[in-house]
Amino acid sequence: MKATEGDLRYPPDHVEGREQSQPATERRSFRCMGTSVTLIAPVPEGGQARARSDEAFEIVERTFVREDERFSRFRKGTEISLVNASAGTWTPVSAPFLKVLHLALEAARITDGLFDPTVLPALLAIGYDRDFDEVISGARLILHPPEPCGRWQEIETDDGRIRLPADVALDFGGIAKGWTVDKAARRVKRLLPWGLVDAGGDLRIIGRPPRGGLPIGVEDPLDPREEILRLHMERGALATSSVTMRSWGPGIHHLIDPRTGRPADTGVLQATMWAPSCAAAEIGSKWALLSGDQILDRLPAILVHEDGSIVTNLAGDVLD
Repeated sequence: MKATEGDLRYPPDHVEGREQSQPATERRSFRCMGTSVTLIAPVPEGGQARARSDEAFEIVERTFVREDERFSRFRKGTEISLVNASAGTWTPVSAPFLKVLHLALEAARITDGLFDPTVLPALLAIGYDRDFDEVISGARLILHPPEPCGRWQEIETDDGRIRLPADVALDFGGIAKGWTVDKAARRVKRLLPWGLVDAGGDLRIIGRPPRGGLPIGVEDPLDPREEILRLHMERGALATSSVTMRSWGPGIHHLIDPRTGRPADTGVLQATMWAPSCAAAEIGSKWALLSGDQILDRLPAILVHEDGSIVTNLAGDVLD
């Protein structure tokens, strides 16, 4: 099975060079947050195991649907849309919304603003003003002047309320998706011996998988039929940021460089990051794509350059 957007794919159960064969698994998917969400778990043995597996899938689906209703910027009634429409005034927000906001602001601080939750005006300026499927179907290559980024430091929070500066809008994007992967994984951990929640390539391991880990291939951004590396994961999460996946014109894609207000052009096509949580991996992958090779001194990553060269500090064996 190949992940639809995150440049990750799952190899067959048999892995060459491994004595331990992978157990039979089942994979069930639905579409949410603009991507395919999949729960992978062992094939249940017995009626009770089947009931727990069914419950786990339902929980994952409900979790994503609920958080999409909170964080999607493409529908007027969502919480983030209401917050953005109220910029300049104090607005009450839910506890989950505040958690993701604080996570995004901390990420902005750690990355010196390379991860910036206030890039939405810049995204709108390049035409990413609708769900990506709609952007593709009516692809527009006219660019407006770049919009300034970096105003995350002006966001205020106080006792369950937030205030955005006037003319500032939030887009949590991948961090909301990664956070939802983590939330779903925590909620179903008690129901499954092990498993994996994957949202378009942003994924997290549940429980303790079989010895030797789960084989996960990282896709070549220049040739989707090929792998550049295969990892065997026993724990943690992966996320990938790529300038080749959500692109609708030469040099036009959804990853904004806050330093320019334009789509990133750093010489890196794709960055894949390992971290204990999916939200952290999502933050790290964007940081890596915008930073380049120097990020390997700080974080575990795989970078693919425009010329096809690959640099990594991750081993291709088990991450344990």
